[in-house]
Amino acid sequence: NRIGQGIEFDYCCVHAAKSLKKLGFETIIVNCNPETVSTDYDTSDKLYFEPLTLEDVLSIYRKENPVGVIAQFGGQTPLNLASDLEKNGVKILGTSPAVIDLAEDRDRFREMMEKLEIPMPESGMATTVEEACEIAEKIGYPVMVRPSYVLGGRGMEVVYDKESMTGYMQAAVGVTPDRPILIDRFLQHATECEADAIADGTHAYVPAVMEHIELAGIHSGDSACIIPSKHISAEHLKTIKDYTRKIAEEMHVVGLMNMQYAIEGNTVYVLEANPRASRTVPLVSKVCGIRMVPIATEIITSEITGKESPVPTMKERKIPYYGVKEAVFPFNMFPEVDPILGPEMRSTGEVLGISRSSGGAFYKAEEAAKATLPLSGTVLISVNKQDKPEAVEIAKILHMNGFKIVATGSTCDRINGAGVPADKIKKLYEGRPNIQDAISNGEVDLIINSPAGKAESITDDSYLRKAAIKSKIPYITTAAAGIAAAEGIDHMNHRHHGEIHSLQEWHEQIKEL
Repeated sequence: NRIGQGIEFDYCCVHAAKSLKKLGFETIIVNCNPETVSTDYDTSDKLYFEPLTLEDVLSIYRKENPVGVIAQFGGQTPLNLASDLEKNGVKILGTSPAVIDLAEDRDRFREMMEKLEIPMPESGMATTVEEACEIAEKIGYPVMVRPSYVLGGRGMEVVYDKESMTGYMQAAVGVTPDRPILIDRFLQHATECEADAIADGTHAYVPAVMEHIELAGIHSGDSACIIPSKHISAEHLKTIKDYTRKIAEEMHVVGLMNMQYAIEGNTVYVLEANPRASRTVPLVSKVCGIRMVPIATEIITSEITGKESPVPTMKERKIPYYGVKEAVFPFNMFPEVDPILGPEMRSTGEVLGISRSSGGAFYKAEEAAKATLPLSGTVLISVNKQDKPEAVEIAKILHMNGFKIVATGSTCDRINGAGVPADKIKKLYEGRPNIQDAISNGEVDLIINSPAGKAESITDDSYLRKAAIKSKIPYITTAAAGIAAAEGIDHMNHRHHGEIHSLQEWHEQIKEL
């Protein structure tokens, strides 16, 4: 794992090792990242500090001769090795490598979705510039392009026209017929959500559906998310849980699985299936009070221990509070980098806030991520065309909380038009005193700025976000997170009393249905 992007998988490996010990197994961990708990001397019985390559893992396997290897808790790297290991006679416990390959092979996965009658966004695979442009024309721009078999969304981009597509394909490295570039229709203004499941090959259990605060197009490792979901209708939740169960059962997943969905209009689309532990497992476990990794470990080893699967008897739970996961970013270390989020992962950690309201949980998560939101002061709002309605909503809530509002150009007109007082402030190219002066003089306490796309921006607006980092002012770059922040500030100002509980006290409030 790249340092900082693998703590969630580290959590899974540590808990798996502890559970295996309780089941009476001797455990061996292979990991060469020193920044992890799984490489501590007392986590497993044996630790091999070796790179995760086929050659190294095979030589360890031949020396130790274990009863089996578990590959699904370590993220994408061990999954990429699974089928080659199996070809060399290694026994892979849990979900079989054939299933892992099925989930990675878009054509076969799409066939399975068609068989199950589950919708997916239109997509295609390309290895040349001509193929890519042809597919994109057929699907219709904008499209989401990415290499296959990568973790952390590396090399993933939203492409808006033929010229950008040609540039992307020419810059793409290592594209071969068996590792093509994947092209999907980009879902506009869609809510992205995901579900983790525990499966035993025939049954599957979904503890909760997580809703991403940022809209589709931002990497799931960077997006803040709410567990259990707040804005998804009961009908869609039922659909998501049904789809997840169907897919897990059809693929015969044994252990953990993660599903990513997007809801556009009234349709739930499947984006992808990962037959492995995902980044969200520790968060779901903590919020839902369910020990996902130990249960999965029990299922994976049941062919050796003969234990019965607990999945069929697991009940739905009602969770009377919200958990918000927020990503932690290293932008303060790189003051010249524009801190805008996209489909390529940039975070190096994550935190969790729990509260009775989703706003309160978001506030706590921001505080833990060292981006504490102010409870009073001046807010600067400058958003792009499609986010204007949300800007008004944000302004209303913050105005009720006693904030002074300053806004740029048409954003200011829109807020004033809705009956909320706001002062107009100049953009950089409009003269002085402008936004940058206000930030430098310490006159702004919070910035909400959704970047203008190529089409509508006369000048680069990244100076605003860079200035926020230099001046250590909390900044928000999506309208959806802006609303969550406004609700969080409102919650802290009005209803925050008596909200400090231990995890165990929160868990006592969960009821089984």
